[in-house]
Amino acid sequence: MASVNISAYRSTYSDLYQPAVIFAGSSVLIALVSSFSLIRQHLVSYTKPEEQKWIVGVLFMVPIYAIQSIISLVYPKFSLALDISRNCYEAFALYSFGSYLIAVLGGEERVVELLESESRKSLNKPLLEEDDERQLQKRNFIDFFRRPNMLGEHLLTIEKFGLVQYMILKTLCAFLALVLEIFGVYGDGEFKWYYGYPYIAVVLNFSQTWSLYCLVQFYNVTHERLKPIKPLAKFISFKAIVFATWWQGLGLALLSSLGVLPQEGRVETELQDFLICIEMAVAALAHIFVFSAKPYHLVPASENSRIETEATQAMLKKHKGDEENPALYERTSVRESVQDIVVQGGHHVVEDVVLTINQAIEPVEKGMTKIQETFHEITVRDDEKESEVKVEEHEQDVTVDDTHVSTSEDKVTIESSGRTGS
Repeated sequence: MASVNISAYRSTYSDLYQPAVIFAGSSVLIALVSSFSLIRQHLVSYTKPEEQKWIVGVLFMVPIYAIQSIISLVYPKFSLALDISRNCYEAFALYSFGSYLIAVLGGEERVVELLESESRKSLNKPLLEEDDERQLQKRNFIDFFRRPNMLGEHLLTIEKFGLVQYMILKTLCAFLALVLEIFGVYGDGEFKWYYGYPYIAVVLNFSQTWSLYCLVQFYNVTHERLKPIKPLAKFISFKAIVFATWWQGLGLALLSSLGVLPQEGRVETELQDFLICIEMAVAALAHIFVFSAKPYHLVPASENSRIETEATQAMLKKHKGDEENPALYERTSVRESVQDIVVQGGHHVVEDVVLTINQAIEPVEKGMTKIQETFHEITVRDDEKESEVKVEEHEQDVTVDDTHVSTSEDKVTIESSGRTGS
């Protein structure tokens, strides 16, 4: 009976595999053409580098997902390595989206001012009142869940830490999964205690959920200031890719472990790759409207931009008598745009990673310092006690010696008295 089911599965699989690959390939082609066209528009009209470098980082998520999924579908032996690299970029894309929101708000310094202003407004009291100052000083981590607008600049720190920790953990877990797979103990999609997959899945699930929650809390406080860019559509379109693909893979793994999906072959993994190919085509089309490059076409380049832009003025003649209407358009070198994205964007990422690592190490260092201070205090106390004991012993010895001398003197006196009497 089992052999009949396996043969039926193999027959159905072979019949559906080729049409599925063709359909997935067509979807990937749509995703690539749409995404690269939109990315090129941003690179040509690279007039707001601080914003657009992160938009490009988010947009690249679609072609990377699409290419890796179709390759994994056609060449299964590369599936794990491609899945690991895809997951690493997913974490970077989430970080890019958070950085984009900060850039839209005017940069970190401007965001700090905004968050502090929101914190003071929530108190509904003048800043100079003593009670207000006390409430500002009492801000703690619990407020992040209950009243994030109370945290002020600390909200930005928590948001950045949440995004970067996911990027770091995702990369570390990806390499750990690769090492475990080499030793045959990873068990991709297997929820068994002697495999590494379920443990890594739990860690990454918590890390991703926390990073997205941090982003949601930051959005809740700043959404009014983000209205000009229509943040809700951007947030939903991006969150759908990051969150849906992760839970989709986890759901397919659970269905496979429960026996709902066939466990023979690679049905679970290939179904995930197939669905991602289709979803990336939909996402690419949505990005054309959500992350449009039109707002940046004729915007003057920032004076603080570190890239060189080439501005030319063309005279467009409209044959309406002898009138000539001048039009100014700005053209940016794609090479310079890419250079700014790689160099400046990479520098920004490294700074945030180093800052996050330092923030994570700082409590450990404080704890170690506290432990050392405690041991030092204990040692000092023991030394003081030993010194006191030695002093007491010395005093006792001196007292005994004095007593002995006194006794001897008394004895001599008595003897002398005895002799005198005789």
